[in-house]
Amino acid sequence: MSLPSVVSSYVPAGGLPATQVIPAAKPLHVAIISDGNGRWATSRGLPRSAGHRAGAAAARRVIAAAPRLGISTLTLFALSAANWKRPAAEVHAIFGLLENYLLGEAEHCAAEGVRLSIVGRRDRIPQALREVISRSESATARGERLHVRLAVDYSAREAIFQAACRFYKATELSAERFCEVLGEVNRSGAAEVDLLIRTGGECRLSDFLLWECAYAELLFVNKRWPDFTAADLEAAVQEFSRRERTRGALPSAELG
Repeated sequence: MSLPSVVSSYVPAGGLPATQVIPAAKPLHVAIISDGNGRWATSRGLPRSAGHRAGAAAARRVIAAAPRLGISTLTLFALSAANWKRPAAEVHAIFGLLENYLLGEAEHCAAEGVRLSIVGRRDRIPQALREVISRSESATARGERLHVRLAVDYSAREAIFQAACRFYKATELSAERFCEVLGEVNRSGAAEVDLLIRTGGECRLSDFLLWECAYAELLFVNKRWPDFTAADLEAAVQEFSRRERTRGALPSAELG
């Protein structure tokens, strides 16, 4: 087997071919490393903040398209814990953008049956944003059509470490119980990811959902996140549907 067929596909900037998409047979958890906002902006002579605003528009497109494709959970990597290395002005601009997004979208999400959750640390983000997050999560808690999880100040390694520290004191020691503890650290579960998409041309996981992506299908797309469309998401789900997930067993074609 070739490495791309087992692990990943690398898709050029033009995207995947357009095809008719049949919704997934079972609800999917799709995670997206939404990379390329800053490069998208600088390539147009714009400030990086303009790229983040365009990225927020891409997020709206993807969230709107997800339910009809059979996606029940959508996790978007909004801000890595490692992104604190960036200029403070850029980090706080992202916080402001997130706050405005939640203020503007929470009511609409609640009406559309979309639940919003934030995954990641909250002790380092501004107090005003923490309060908006709490209100948004409460307002949308009953949403069952789609669960949108935004990873903010998130590190998978740190989440696993924190879960291990709690698990050390647990009376029941099992992989299932550890997963439950990790879900408590995340505040919104630790459901396995079916499909991980990374935009922007890079081919790495960047400390994102490492436990949850153990058996995820990986798709790396050259297109930068602000240019990512609902049609690109459809094509990604179609590509996922063509793959046979064996989880270590033999492919069905080799069992005959």
